[in-house]
Amino acid sequence: MDKQVDEYIKKQKSPQKEIIQKVRKIFLKTLPSCEEKSAWGVIAFADGKFYIAAMKNRVHVGFAINGLDKEEIGLFEGSGKTMRHIKIHSLEDIDEKKLVKLIKLVDKKTICKPC
Repeated sequence: MDKQVDEYIKKQKSPQKEIIQKVRKIFLKTLPSCEEKSAWGVIAFADGKFYIAAMKNRVHVGFAINGLDKEEIGLFEGSGKTMRHIKIHSLEDIDEKKLVKLIKLVDKKTICKPC
């Protein structure tokens, strides 16, 4: 694990720390060859195609959207032109099947180098 990623996780409060740990495991299991590093002060995967960020009372999991159609972009929240996110408020909110599906969709279809 990248030392900066480890430090980022360590400094988070509960439940954000536990949410990040679980989401991170899902990313590493789903895209085992995907590079993980610290970028923009958060955890990033695949040169910024994905990110995990602790917020005040939740965690955002971000996804690149370039190359997705309008319906696929609608699966995410936010109004960014290149990135959108989903919000996770608790460990119970993590829908692993849905998250894996979104990770695979974005990895396959976005206009970035796939993992």
